Amino acid sequence: MEAISGNRGTEVRSDCFIRIVPDDEPGIRIRLKSKVKSLYGQSIHQLVQEELNFFGIRDATVEIEDSGALPYVIAARVEAAVRQITGTGQEFLLPELPQNRYSTVRDKLRRSRLYIPGNNPKLIINAGLYHSDAIILDLEDSVSPEKKPEARILVRNALRNNDMMGIELMVRINQLPLGLQDLEMVARQPLNLILIPKCESAETVLTVRAKIEECRDTGEGPVWLMPIIESAQGLRNAYEIAEATPAVAALAIGLEDYLADIGAERTHGAEESFYARSVVVNAARAAGIQPIDSVFSDFGDNEQLLRVAANSKKMGFDGMGCIHPGQINVIHEAFNPTFPEIEKAKTIVMAYGKAAAEGLGVVAVGSKMIDLPVMKRAQTTIEKAVTTGLIPKEWREIQHE
Repeated sequence: MEAISGNRGTEVRSDCFIRIVPDDEPGIRIRLKSKVKSLYGQSIHQLVQEELNFFGIRDATVEIEDSGALPYVIAARVEAAVRQITGTGQEFLLPELPQNRYSTVRDKLRRSRLYIPGNNPKLIINAGLYHSDAIILDLEDSVSPEKKPEARILVRNALRNNDMMGIELMVRINQLPLGLQDLEMVARQPLNLILIPKCESAETVLTVRAKIEECRDTGEGPVWLMPIIESAQGLRNAYEIAEATPAVAALAIGLEDYLADIGAERTHGAEESFYARSVVVNAARAAGIQPIDSVFSDFGDNEQLLRVAANSKKMGFDGMGCIHPGQINVIHEAFNPTFPEIEKAKTIVMAYGKAAAEGLGVVAVGSKMIDLPVMKRAQTTIEKAVTTGLIPKEWREIQHE
């Protein structure tokens, strides 16, 4: 019996291909093919030998085709192959990078979230350099069914051993029950949020939350949840899903699957999704969480993306997904407060603060009356402007005086 894992080919970078063949002949024989063999061959041999010893593999031939893989990638590929042979549930864990272990708050700024295929080390390695608000290591649609077991191991190792530069760490698991296996692998790792795809009920959200609590040590930072509405049934239950648990931080919509479910065609005008997106915004706001829009799939058309994102903001969404790093700055531009919006918010906050000091509940700014709900919207605008660095942080204190 032989076991293989990883990827190879002329287009593959930062990955490796592993073949392990158990032998009757005693000992481990490692055959390494790598352009950096003279520099790193010895360390690769040492890592593989250590890992095989850990799993109790004593007699085998190991073939490695290396395309510049980092140690955590090699370790993940070896473990995936070993699991095929032995069925072991043991985990070979390299030391965790302490800088990846951080917490995020429930209402963190989430204008952009960049999807990274969970079985592609070339894209994972530099994910933190793109400055999106969040990184999603994806175990669902971007990973073929036969590659999902090894993708779980790679994502686990990436969370532990790839410097994510302080960006919010998200994982999109598979639909349940397969997603529960994903959680067993990733929930204990440095992690901030789990996306629940094709979510159709509050029960699914609670099941995911219970599994995370089962896997994660008490005292570790929170893991937030972002259910994704992708079906007519999910949309029908959007509010119940949004308020299922305080761990839900945001509610997203996935338009490709939703429109397929209702038999509609996606258009540039987006009239076919207006109702569904409005329902998601309303459900999220009613539950006190963030509404997050779908991805824009044409990564070569940033002009249209800017229009779509600007319209998304007008509808009440706080952000949307990215499938390419080139979309991030465009989305940030669309969702950031504009300078006229900021100046208007400043005027409202200052005027309302003065009126409150005089015992008044409303105040006129120009020809419009300003009451508490308008004041809260202005405060939200200022908070976003401070968070994005558009105005000094001192405004955070001024607006609460």
